[in-house]
Amino acid sequence: MSTHRTTLPQLDGGLFLTDGGIETTLIFHDALDLPDFAAFVLLADGEGRAALRRYFEPYLDAAADAGRGIVLETATWRASTDWGARLGYSAHALAEANRAAVDLLLELRKEHETPERPVVVSGCVGPRGDGYAPDSLMTPDQAESYHAEQVEVLAAAGADLVTAITMTHTGEAIGFARAAAAVDVPSVVSFTVETDGRLPSGQPLGEAIQEVDAETGGAPAYFMVNCAHPTHVAATLLDVGDWTGRVRGLRANASTMSHAELDAAETLDSGDPVDLGRRYAELRHGLPQLTVLGGCCGTDARHIRAISEACRG
Repeated sequence: MSTHRTTLPQLDGGLFLTDGGIETTLIFHDALDLPDFAAFVLLADGEGRAALRRYFEPYLDAAADAGRGIVLETATWRASTDWGARLGYSAHALAEANRAAVDLLLELRKEHETPERPVVVSGCVGPRGDGYAPDSLMTPDQAESYHAEQVEVLAAAGADLVTAITMTHTGEAIGFARAAAAVDVPSVVSFTVETDGRLPSGQPLGEAIQEVDAETGGAPAYFMVNCAHPTHVAATLLDVGDWTGRVRGLRANASTMSHAELDAAETLDSGDPVDLGRRYAELRHGLPQLTVLGGCCGTDARHIRAISEACRG
């Protein structure tokens, strides 16, 4: 069941970690087959669930060693209707996978959480289309209708909040936030940006955040940026405006490559964990509210430990 839904501890000002790049870790480090980058397929059997536990446990250990709380995302980035249908999942089977993903993290929380080190379970919602280059832009109404089913299942299963990861345009983000508000579960919107700091739709990040807030009555608990290297977003985030205070989280890629370059890459670029941590620390000097720190493509527990160490002050 949900423990932190009414009071999200990551809003209290302390530094929280997250996990890293789940799909890239499972594919490149663990040599697992994830069709369409869908980690939720591993929930179908005991072996797959064990692989997911092995993925999450090093992050829980890193948080424990640092004395920090952690936000863990369910393995459901691809577990929405269109992607599930592509993979042969019925609506019932897809709902069961979403519930199983929450259950797994609730089990891990029971084993690892302490009063000083909260474990926050976030139901992960991914984009309806491609996370790098959307083939169509949804209206808010279309997005709310599409994402409502998954959001409702994740919330009912006991997730503390739901997070839309790798959002590429505002219509989808607005609809997602409305779907979460309809079932009274906190939401977080995480946009991805290109190397110029703009969304794949071409919209400036700050303008996108302001639009989502205006169209939802400020419904998201906060905003994040993911699937981009700090060098892609630093200038944008440090160009201080009223909207920057709404950005509380960063889940960066290990690589400095663009989305197009990453899409074409056949090997994993793990970058430099120490340099990545240093760049996070530099960002936090200008953005002290940036307190939810983790990774995306190419990152693993080494990167999260380096980020935690660099931001210890």
